[in-house]
Amino acid sequence: MKSLRAILGLVLVLAFFYVAWKVVPPYMNDYQFEDAVAQIAHEATFNYQRTEQDVRDAVAKKATEFDIPLTGEQIKVSRSGPEVIITGDYTVHIDLPGRPVDLRFHVNSKRM
Repeated sequence: MKSLRAILGLVLVLAFFYVAWKVVPPYMNDYQFEDAVAQIAHEATFNYQRTEQDVRDAVAKKATEFDIPLTGEQIKVSRSGPEVIITGDYTVHIDLPGRPVDLRFHVNSKRM
């Protein structure tokens, strides 16, 4: 009976680490991506020559660097004077045994 409990405990620990190994990277990528988008918005507030399309292209490039499935068409950039607002929604699909999961993320950065 003790060996069955030990095996069951080991299976649960391994399952936890497997799920964490699959789920944590998208959250880490989103965290780093949000920081990069905030930096792009900050830089755009001081560079008035940078158009909305330039900002959108910079965000799409960063999304590619962080393996974020976000295209230029999904990124919304609005500029009103010095204020720059960048938003976008994307979904990351994770195949877990028995139950696939879709993680939804929302990027939002507003700088004045």
